Amino acid sequence: MRWYDNGMSEETVFDKILRKEIPADVVYEDELVLAFRDIYPQAPVHILIIPKKRVPTVNDVTPEDEPAMGRLFSAAKVIAAQEGLEKGYRLVMNTGEHAHQMVMHVHLHLLGGKPLGSKIV
Repeated sequence: MRWYDNGMSEETVFDKILRKEIPADVVYEDELVLAFRDIYPQAPVHILIIPKKRVPTVNDVTPEDEPAMGRLFSAAKVIAAQEGLEKGYRLVMNTGEHAHQMVMHVHLHLLGGKPLGSKIV
């Protein structure tokens, strides 16, 4: 995908996961969001939480998207409890080329299961 593309013209792997065309280890789902284990985990627990409506980047969020964006964070709390992350976890969201956003569909990374150190990521 081209970095300058707003992501709306090209389908992403997350679209295929949402349609169940690609299998995913789903850990949470409701009417607004879906959460599944990352296939390239960066921590013992690495879960991606995505809105069901594709929004390419945080820069594309509109007031209409606010309920789903808020749900990303409330779902993270529920998932962290399910995963036994009572000692803490990290939430990361990348936006755009310089942040190394790989899939042009907003997604929240939930990482935990070990001490993650003081680095931002």
